[in-house]
Amino acid sequence: MRIRLLIILILAFGVLANGCVYQAALSQGNLLDQEDIDQVEVGMTRGQVRFLLGTPMIDDPFHENRWDYVYFLRIGRENATFKRWISIFFDGENVTEILKDQELKSDL
Repeated sequence: MRIRLLIILILAFGVLANGCVYQAALSQGNLLDQEDIDQVEVGMTRGQVRFLLGTPMIDDPFHENRWDYVYFLRIGRENATFKRWISIFFDGENVTEILKDQELKSDL
């Protein structure tokens, strides 16, 4: 009887303690200032974009003419509170298109 009670108490404590685990804030990607994003224009070179925004989060070797800047902030166990995804397309060395405020997955 004592062993069963001890096992039940240990399991109950384990279940309760699992819900109390601290989840740190998770910040992933390139945090960009809106001022810097607004300065990027069609016709700029790769070097100028890298100077303004930094190295892209995703530099896909299969799509060398596209740079993606992704950022999200998740606090605790909640879904991401702040998300941003910007894609910049190049033709050779110059910017041809800028896609701002693209949608990231809602459950991120």
